[in-house]
Amino acid sequence: MSKMHIVDTEHAPKAVGPYSQAVISHGVLYASGQIGLDPMTGKLVGEDVLTQARQVTGNLSAVLDAAGASLSDILKVNIFLTNMGDFPAVNEIYADWLGNHRPARATVAVAALPLGASIEMDLIARVTG
Repeated sequence: MSKMHIVDTEHAPKAVGPYSQAVISHGVLYASGQIGLDPMTGKLVGEDVLTQARQVTGNLSAVLDAAGASLSDILKVNIFLTNMGDFPAVNEIYADWLGNHRPARATVAVAALPLGASIEMDLIARVTG
């Protein structure tokens, strides 16, 4: 039976509640949702979705790196937007972030996100190390 391993990195924002940045179990990484928080200040970066989306992808990349995984290990991404009108712009940032890698994905409109964020993303990835 595999134990759950907690992933924690200073290069992504600390959890703002009773959860971990990510956990690994049975070779699978489950990353908690990330909003556009600067890991150094703990503050939301900018008010626009583009700035926040870039920070979110950077935060998730840092969590992957801390777990010994890379973008090509991502299996599934969930994107939560407070304005579905932001979808085309976010889709471009997402495509730039992942290059040719195409994991499964869902995008959902939500009424609100923590700390007034415009976007939140979480992911599932394989960890081979």
